[in-house]
Amino acid sequence: MTPLVDEHLNLVVPEVSSGSRLDKFLSEQLPDRSRAYVQKLIQKGFVTLNGQKVKAHHSVKAGDVVEAVLAPPEEPTLEAQDIPLDILYEDDYLIVVNKSAGLVVHPAAGNPSHTLVNALLAHCRKLSTGGHPLRPGIVHRLDKDTSGCVVAAKDDVTHDRLAKQFQTRTVHKEYRAIVIGTPAEETGVIETHIARSRQDRKKMVATAAEGREALTRYCVLESFYHASYLSIEPLTGRTHQIRVHLSHIGHPVAGDQQYARGKSLRHLGISFPRQMLHAYKLHLNHPHLAERMRFLAPLPEDFERALGELRKLRGAV
Repeated sequence: MTPLVDEHLNLVVPEVSSGSRLDKFLSEQLPDRSRAYVQKLIQKGFVTLNGQKVKAHHSVKAGDVVEAVLAPPEEPTLEAQDIPLDILYEDDYLIVVNKSAGLVVHPAAGNPSHTLVNALLAHCRKLSTGGHPLRPGIVHRLDKDTSGCVVAAKDDVTHDRLAKQFQTRTVHKEYRAIVIGTPAEETGVIETHIARSRQDRKKMVATAAEGREALTRYCVLESFYHASYLSIEPLTGRTHQIRVHLSHIGHPVAGDQQYARGKSLRHLGISFPRQMLHAYKLHLNHPHLAERMRFLAPLPEDFERALGELRKLRGAV
């Protein structure tokens, strides 16, 4: 295993970040590190602004040079935790769960415990080693505030075969979403490239050529007053793909704190507790049996409640 070493970072503050606090700017460039971690770096003198040590609250301006020495983050330890699971299917090789919104899939620097992995460790006798020591069993992921179908592998052969299905697009995924506004076309395919934002490292952006190709098919199932209910099929699997693509066409996922800023239905008396995105269906070939498996995760209560409010509003207009 390659030993962890300190990383040296050199950043030039862009115009869009001018006026931000130093700790806020730096944490935006380090999506895998917590704000508290960044503040400790500054406090210990591992961060300079134009060659000078300053406080975390110091404002940066366009053209400033921020240099930082990043110590490797401490890896959280894995432990089994008795967290309730909504199990859709389970056998000796794999388990499919309906992940609740708010549950992180695997431990990371900012979420060391109380994740889906911790719950799976308590429930399953074994999990695949996976591609990362903190992600046993995890073949694919959902964002923290996205609910729905997730499959995990119990052994390495199963993991490898499932991973190949995702890579070759043999797996069929269908999501449901409530979005702001209604697309001009009832059905369509959104096609762009997706890359990490240069201004905010925690966000992804749709681009013409930079990044990786991304395709998303959508269909409007129901239209409301200033909102709509969509069925969505991601044809590729890029980070934040559905959220980025829907925001790109001007109809972001309702309640999305990253990609729907400035767009809401609060003026109509409707607010959303989280991003209204749900992994509704998951179809895959069983890794060991000659059988196509089809799983459906019913819409969660908060999603059904939001649809009900929108239908009432539509009826009142």
